[in-house]
Amino acid sequence: MSSKTSSPSTSTAPKKRGLAIGAGVVAAALLFGYFSYAATKPESPSSGAVADVSAEDRSSGGHPELEKLARRDAKDPLAQGRADAPVVLIEYADFKCGFCGKFARDTEPELVKKYVDSGVLRIEWRNMPIFGKESEAAARAAWAAGQQGRFWQFHEAAYAEGSKEKGFGGDRLDELARTAGVKDLDRFRADRDGDAAKKAVAKDSGEAYELGATSTPSFLINGTPLAGAQPTETFTEAIEAAEAAAKGAK
Repeated sequence: MSSKTSSPSTSTAPKKRGLAIGAGVVAAALLFGYFSYAATKPESPSSGAVADVSAEDRSSGGHPELEKLARRDAKDPLAQGRADAPVVLIEYADFKCGFCGKFARDTEPELVKKYVDSGVLRIEWRNMPIFGKESEAAARAAWAAGQQGRFWQFHEAAYAEGSKEKGFGGDRLDELARTAGVKDLDRFRADRDGDAAKKAVAKDSGEAYELGATSTPSFLINGTPLAGAQPTETFTEAIEAAEAAAKGAK
């Protein structure tokens, strides 16, 4: 894999009123907002501000309030890795986001091979559709694929090179579901258009906005915010620092 720094996403979420959050989370939410700002300001790709500041923050062990956002549900179809893994990476992302796709293709497979498969890392997905109706439709469709155990296969198909350019209309979502191996397409269509999908996506999005995340992809690694499609090395450093901190806390 190339070690060149990837520019963070410049896609910003629409302003929305977040859900009420506890006072203990406010400072961390402001910090996440800062990381999102640093990731999207024009000079950030060459400045390294996000990586530098997040490295400093990692040394403090992250934010316990944000660590609690890890659901650690062993039956969660939108997660992979052991529920009791020492490190949890939460990703807030949009299927129409080009930088989210880059992370999915170039970085995530390496993290899965190195850390998920060894039991160190758990990855939990959160839908954060910010590009309008097709983003929302893709998010609900991904959730629906997950109800048949095919979320990650749908995720891979939706983020394949050139996939987002084809759009996420109804027929295209059916095509992606077939590619992902979803067996019951009638159920898939009913699920993606149902209230449960809408509520699930709204819950994930609300969590992201509440934290001050303004761009995709945005991440939490054991409570430490990281914004933008950073190089793989940034993620490996963060994961290993979080693992060391988790071991030290025992």
